[in-house]
Parts: sequence; C-alpha cells; structure tokens
Amino acid sequence: MRVVTFAPGGSGEPLSFLGRLTRNRWASPIFALLVLTSASAVAEILPADCARAAKYSESKRGVAMLVLQNGRTIFEHYANGGSARGRWPIFSGTKSFWGVAALAAARDGLFKLDDPVSDTITEWKSDPRKSQITIGQLLSQTDGIEGASRLQRASVRDRNAMAIRLPVVAAPGSAFVYGPSHLQIFSELLRRKLRGRSTIGYFEGRVSNRLGLGRLNYKKDARGNPLPATGFELTAREWACLGELVLGQGSYHGRQIVPAAFLREAFAGSAANPSYGLTFWLNRQAPNGREADMERMIDLPWQSAEWTGVCICKDAPSDMIVALGSHYQRLFIIPSLKAIIVRQGLEARFSDAHFLRLVLGRIQ
Repeated sequence: MRVVTFAPGGSGEPLSFLGRLTRNRWASPIFALLVLTSASAVAEILPADCARAAKYSESKRGVAMLVLQNGRTIFEHYANGGSARGRWPIFSGTKSFWGVAALAAARDGLFKLDDPVSDTITEWKSDPRKSQITIGQLLSQTDGIEGASRLQRASVRDRNAMAIRLPVVAAPGSAFVYGPSHLQIFSELLRRKLRGRSTIGYFEGRVSNRLGLGRLNYKKDARGNPLPATGFELTAREWACLGELVLGQGSYHGRQIVPAAFLREAFAGSAANPSYGLTFWLNRQAPNGREADMERMIDLPWQSAEWTGVCICKDAPSDMIVALGSHYQRLFIIPSLKAIIVRQGLEARFSDAHFLRLVLGRIQ
C-alpha cells in the first residue's frame, strides 16, 4: 500500500468542522444558516477524511483513489496491486469520452442533437418508430432501441451493422434502456457524417489527444469500428483529465474542447431517467432522492427499473456528475466544490454513497 497526502489549499474552516458546529445546541438557526451558506463557498475536502475513505475502498478491493480540489492534489492512494502508472479498465466510463466527442461534433456543425438519426441512417426512414429517434436520444439511451449487451462480444465482425438492425422495444423518449447499442449506432452515424474520415482519428483529434491521452484500447471489430461503450484503460490521473474538462466548462489547460453551452446539455437528465444525461450520470435528485446503486439498477430488466426520484448519494451535492464503469470504477466530479474524485477497483461489493460520505466528511 502507498498513500500520499497533500495539504489542501485555500483558507476557511473545513466543512466537517462547520457541520459539527451547526449541530451544536447553542448555535442559533440564523447563525447556522450563515455558516452553511459560507461553507458551500469554502468547503475543503480533508486528507484525513480521504484516508478513511481510502481504507474503506481498499477493504472493497480498491486499487486507486485520487482526490483533486481547486486544481491541487489533496490525496492519492494505491493498494491491491494498483499504482500511479498502472492503467486500469474503466469499462463504461469510456462512454463519457465518446459523449464529449459527440458534443465536439455538434460544435463542428456535423449535426444538431435534436436531428433525427434517420437523416443520416436513411434505412430508418421507413420505420415509424426509428424515424422518430434523435441523436440526443441515442446519447441519453432513451431511443427505445434494445440494449444488446451481446454487441460487446469480440466475435461480432461488424458491430455498427448489427446495431442499426436492432429492434425498438419502447417508444422513443419513453424509457431508459441501458446498453452498448445506442453509442454503437452513434458510431455509425458519426462514421457516415465524416464521409471517409476515420472515426477513431476524429475522436483522437478532437478529444483524446487534446487531453493528452494516447494508446487507448478501442476494441475494434473486424471492420475497424470502435466499441464506444467500453474498453479504455486509464490511470487515475488520466481519467481525472475528463473531470478537469468538466470543471473547466469544456476547456482543458486553456484549450476549449467543447463550448460550455454544449457541455451543459450533457448534464440535463431526461424524463425517462433524470439521473442520466448525455453519457454522464447525475446526482440532481439529491438530497431528497432515494439512494440507489446504479450498477445494480442497470442490471435489472429495463421495464423493472424505476429512475424517478433516485440519486447516487443524498449527502453529496446535487450538481455532482459521474462517469461510471463496472466493478465500481468511478469518476466523481463536483463543480460546486471544484473537486474531482477517482476510484478504481476490482470486483467487490461497494457503496458509492458510503464512500462519498467518508470523503466529504459527512460521517463522524
């Protein structure tokens, strides 16, 4: 095990202290309100709280934990075979990178998010339901197409062709159906929009190269089509680059990758699932929502999952944005705290809500 801690920057009382102070019986309601209001502006994530969270993560086979706030490293921890230089599969965390690529393509004028997919995948024009699907619905997984996890099999020779032939199982916009099909269809749409240019080349030029990320595993099929739903392997610090982009409102190290207005569209949930935007998970239904394990929710049959009124953590800010991968690979981004939290690990039962409460000092 290796633990590296750094003293946080900035001034002001730590949030955990303020939380205890406002619970004191002698604190007046007005004083408590003033303290909590100021806390939202100066709240610091404490290394001691991070260490407690790291101990929990490690006990659940965690391999890496990284916490950044205000552009500074607050805490860094590796265990169970993890290391600072070791890349780790982020599984469906890959989706969020392709979501950024979609926003970059919209900025480049290749399409608008509310354009019908059938304008490009013209085979869909004669289908009464597929002809209604928009590009934004592909990215929010509300297009009604079967999720089709079988698309991820290495034996599939042409994933794009398979994906566009999948059946519609729900009316477009009416249901959240999780799976790789939606981004695979988007991959085919982008391929056609690029008119002979490489889809992977476009992604690298607009997203990964600008974030300083190279040697990515695209899990290409026999036709060279990438698998946008999964595949990337990153170090904790590499994955945090995506968090920096979000905190920078589309800018990374002074370079605007996507306009802020475009990026904001990715953080608006749908009627079918308010907790999922365009390839990013959201905590917007906190603090009053019902805490749910999103990994377990997406394993349910789509007809059984109830997404209204659920959140990732009641005690985390409602503006928290999450890139989420299987086996509890997590990139938590909290704009109101200017914070990025990366957690990577092996398969084991894990609680996002408990982990976040520890990091944020909400458990004494």
